[in-house]
Amino acid sequence: MVAKFSIKNLTFSYSDTTALRDVTVDIPEKAITVLFGPSHSGKSTLLRCLNRLNDLIENEKTRLEGQILLDGQDVYAPAVDVTELRRRVGMVFALPVPLPMTIRDNLTYGLRMRGERRPARLNALVEQGLRQAALWDEVKDRLDEPAIRLSGGQQQRLCLARTLALEPEVVLLDNPTSGLDPLSTAKVEASLQVLKADYTIVMVPHSVQQAARIADLAVFLLGSELVEFGPGSELFVTPRHKRTEDYVTGRFG
Repeated sequence: MVAKFSIKNLTFSYSDTTALRDVTVDIPEKAITVLFGPSHSGKSTLLRCLNRLNDLIENEKTRLEGQILLDGQDVYAPAVDVTELRRRVGMVFALPVPLPMTIRDNLTYGLRMRGERRPARLNALVEQGLRQAALWDEVKDRLDEPAIRLSGGQQQRLCLARTLALEPEVVLLDNPTSGLDPLSTAKVEASLQVLKADYTIVMVPHSVQQAARIADLAVFLLGSELVEFGPGSELFVTPRHKRTEDYVTGRFG
């Protein structure tokens, strides 16, 4: 597989706490990579390093050592346009936060901020994003209704559609199904299996079971360190390390 991200000897600290220690791994393009492990193992920190969301942390001293390369370019180089980086590497959070506007405007807001004004293009991207998030058939006749009227599962898929409308290359998902019912979770997972044909997806799953269902590449983090990574079809069946085996079989975590 071709690497979309190459992470090299990455160490990240908050004040006096080391959240990640000497992590090295390649994240393949057009595949689903899951970052899994117990709480406080560094999963979300690693995810947020990929599009520099950790830059926004206030009132705490942070330090990053090592490199993160996106298509061979250092994302922390001084010349990097961070706004453009975050367009290329979109993010969907655990808690869906629809904007206080219509369903349609939720998808077009970011596009308009980028300068897109052509109605036909805006409409096309709205439909494209909603279809990719498996939401179009449910809302196509409700586009001018407030987004807040959607169910929790629909709101989460709307947030995914909003990210996809900006045509990113990478989609980061931080525990996006943690608050969803099994049916909504299944719809999100099914959407991701389709989307990986066109996007690089990096996700923190809500459980080991979800990680095993969806992972092309699985990355196991424990105590701020990368313990093991490998194809999901292998790692969850025959892990190489005892700590991985103990975690995936429920002996701790």
